[in-house]
Parts: sequence; C-alpha cells; structure tokens
Amino acid sequence: MKTARLIVCFLLLPLTMWYAIGVAVRNLLFDWGVKRSVRPRVPTIGIGNLRVGGTGKTPHTEYLIRLLAGRRVALLSRGYGRKTQGFVLADDSSTASQIGDEPLMMARKFPQLTVAVCEDRVEGVRRLMEMPQKPDVVLLDDVYQHRHIRPALNILLTEYGDPYCNDHILPFGNLREGRRGRRRADIVVVTKCPEHLGDNEQQEMRRKLKLDDRQQLFFSHISYAEPVAVYDAVMPDAVEDVVLVTGIAHPDPLVKHLSGKYRVHHLRFADHHPFGEDDCQRIIEMYNQLKISNAVVFTTEKDAARMRDADVRKYLQPLPLFYIPIKVKLEDSQSFDAVIQASIG
Repeated sequence: MKTARLIVCFLLLPLTMWYAIGVAVRNLLFDWGVKRSVRPRVPTIGIGNLRVGGTGKTPHTEYLIRLLAGRRVALLSRGYGRKTQGFVLADDSSTASQIGDEPLMMARKFPQLTVAVCEDRVEGVRRLMEMPQKPDVVLLDDVYQHRHIRPALNILLTEYGDPYCNDHILPFGNLREGRRGRRRADIVVVTKCPEHLGDNEQQEMRRKLKLDDRQQLFFSHISYAEPVAVYDAVMPDAVEDVVLVTGIAHPDPLVKHLSGKYRVHHLRFADHHPFGEDDCQRIIEMYNQLKISNAVVFTTEKDAARMRDADVRKYLQPLPLFYIPIKVKLEDSQSFDAVIQASIG
C-alpha cells in the first residue's frame, strides 16, 4: 500500500507543483494589489474552506442564518450544479437545476431569507444591493478562494478528523490552495469534533493549525434530529432496516450515526449528484430487495432538495422517504455569536 502511494505521489508531483505555483502566483497578485479585491459597503461574512469536499459548510451557514434572525439577511452562492448562468434570485418556483441544491434547500427552509446565485460574487452583491429591500448583511457561501471580493469577516472551516494541516494541495491531496491560505481567515472553526474537547486538545489543535494571535479558533460538533418526510410518508413503527441514499462528499458520520440504530444499506452517489430515472430505479430496487414492510429510505436534507423536483418526485413519491436534519453546536457559542454580531455592527 505504501509502495502504491509513493508511485502515485511521484506521478502526480509535476502536476501538483505546477498547480501549486499557479495558485501561489494568483494569491500573490491579490496580496500585492495587482489583481483587484473589492470590499462591499454592506457587511459581508464569507464561509469557506481550503479543501475540496464537505467540511460542514451548510449547517454552519444555517447557524449564522438563525443567529442573524431579525435582520434582513441575504445568502449569495455560486449555485453549484445548476444549469443556469449569471445572477438568479430564488423564488417559490425555483428548482435545483436553476439555483443548485444547497441554495434551494436554504430558500425553502428559511422563507424570510433572500437567496441568490451568481458566479461573480461582486456582481451578485451589487445586484442584491439594487433590490428595493436591501439586505443588512450578506452571507457569502464557499467564497474563500473567490478573492475578487473581500468579506468583512472570513470564516474558514476545517474538519477535526482531517484538518488542512494534514493535507496536501491538489491533485495529490485535497487542498484547493496551500496551507498558507489559512492566514486570510479571521475565524477558524474545527468542525465535526467529539463533544467537549479538553483545553489541552484545543491548544494542541491551535498549534497544529499554525494560527496567529489575531485569529480566533472555535470548535463545533454535529447533531442529528428525527427523520422528516420528504413527501407525505408516515414513519412506520419498529424500523430496523433502512436504505440510505447520499449524494454528499462525506457521508460516513451519518452512516455511523444511523448504524447505531438500524441495519443500513447504503447507496452512495457523488457530491451534488443530479438524480435521474436510472438512479431512482436503483433506489426503488434496493428498497424492494429488502422485502420488509417497515423498512424506510433515508437521505440527507441537501439530497432531499433535489428529490423534490418533479422529474424525481414522480418516481420516488411512493417510497417511505425521509431526510435526516443536521445541526451544529459550537463550543463557547456565546463568544462566537458575539464576534459575528460585532463584525456587522
């Protein structure tokens, strides 16, 4: 296994080096002011990470939305996986193909939230500020490498079990840019932690992440709520077997959580996977193979947003289909909340 890894490392080294050089030069051009970076007049909070894949960005964004309730909040995202281009404002008729699954989920979950997508975040903020009801604060989703815009507060997420300090730049590793990119963060949140980390472990993590004195470090862990029907199913009694359908980057924590309660039959798709007819038939076939009357199908809340689209619903609606809500809990949430509130005035 070690020999195979060394061979892969050797083969990818030239490509990794050229990618690293390109990213480093781009960052230097922004740092030196050769490339322009705009700080909008409206308070903005950026949420992102250094690595490709899930670090818990969506539930942390939800945490911020709840924290800022009472203000006019807008969420601006790229809208990954959508088939549209340019600035699109979410409304009651929006679909995942128009705005992406995560923005669609947020728009449906928080009716008071203004949700928009745009590849160009500077243009997106400008369009939001032209609205009759201007937002008081804009949350910038997955914006850490989008350096044309400079948030008032930059939040960097990294996983407890796989922090950026243990990773390498693409394509050998999973980092979108080198570890030095951490320096742009005002807040670093270590996500998916065990509950109640000790002080010594927190200090050790700070040392490993190489944060400076101005950067504030917080820790969070995830919790799961009771299943919620995607359509109109009723949860049967005494469920023992579940088909778990996931289209997220890192489903292992959910699999582990459910495995403590059920026999889990996992059907895994790629992150942001657009479910089609063949996929629906695979889900139905796996469910039917169980031949158990009280078996159910579980999925994630993000996947459920795509499954509500009419072209998927027509196949899956007969199934007892439920999603598992996820939330984050922050250690020292009072301090974290105070920093967020202070950043927007």
